[in-house]
Amino acid sequence: MGQQHGTRNGLTHRELPRGVGLLLAMALMNVALYLCLDHLFISPGRSTADSRRCPPGYFRIGRMRNCSHWLSCEELRTEVRQLKRVGEGAVKRVFLSEWKEHKVALSRLTRLEMKEDFLHGLQMLKSLQSSLSSLEETLNLSKYQDVNTWQHRLQLAMEYVSIINYLHHSPLGTRVMCDSNDLPKTLSQYLLTSNFSIVANDLDALPLVDHDSGVLIKCGHRELHGDFVAPEQLWPYGEDTPFQDDLMPSYNEKVDIWKIPDVSSFLLGHVEGSDMVRFHLFDIHKACKSQIPAERPTAQNVLDAYQRVFHSLRDTVMSQTKEML
Repeated sequence: MGQQHGTRNGLTHRELPRGVGLLLAMALMNVALYLCLDHLFISPGRSTADSRRCPPGYFRIGRMRNCSHWLSCEELRTEVRQLKRVGEGAVKRVFLSEWKEHKVALSRLTRLEMKEDFLHGLQMLKSLQSSLSSLEETLNLSKYQDVNTWQHRLQLAMEYVSIINYLHHSPLGTRVMCDSNDLPKTLSQYLLTSNFSIVANDLDALPLVDHDSGVLIKCGHRELHGDFVAPEQLWPYGEDTPFQDDLMPSYNEKVDIWKIPDVSSFLLGHVEGSDMVRFHLFDIHKACKSQIPAERPTAQNVLDAYQRVFHSLRDTVMSQTKEML
């Protein structure tokens, strides 16, 4: 069994996944805020073009033409307007806020004893350079019916898998999305932006897997339950043996792959054509649910399969439409 590594350490249908671009933008806006005495954290919207990436210490979001230096604590206090609270967890409270007409997420540290986790999230954002749960409620609004289609929902699923794939091949090595022990918690790790893209929202728990060194991970130190988590994340010694963290085997990034079908099924919803998409994704999703981690596909394999299904079904629909005309 490989070494255990704690949770605090440390491509797609487009040229660059939209989710990854947003990770890059989020990083540049967050650095100064974590360091402020008020324990503030801010995560902005998407960057306009990754090819025009700002240098270290600068950021650009939304329609900004030029890069701006990271905000000082004083600028945060005077220029960032807090609107409403949109989420709260053990580490931070998150508020929808506004900075120079840009909608941003402002986070405040909840308790000083959680500062290490809070700063870990900052480190991940800085180093990677870079609420989905309301999707159904949002897309069911009449003004969004034109995007409530299987095509757009499958694109959202591709963006989600793109983020997982990026984390598994990040500049910091193979990172695992550990704050994902059930579907609601997993969805809370991502935001749905105003232009209907998926953004990584919480990077507080991204432990490192190093296959070369035999370093594996465990997501927390408590016993996990249910079938949303991967089989290897469950206590393997039966109910008669009390859970002991030091006896719990470690595992690798394939736990993220196990969860992809469940998250994607939520994203696909039950619109016209979504069951057709599920049918074509059956084989890749079956592979994701292999009881043997090594037999599961990589995130890139899943992404490739999603792209093939998207293009195949899109071409079929277009062909049928032409025939009708």
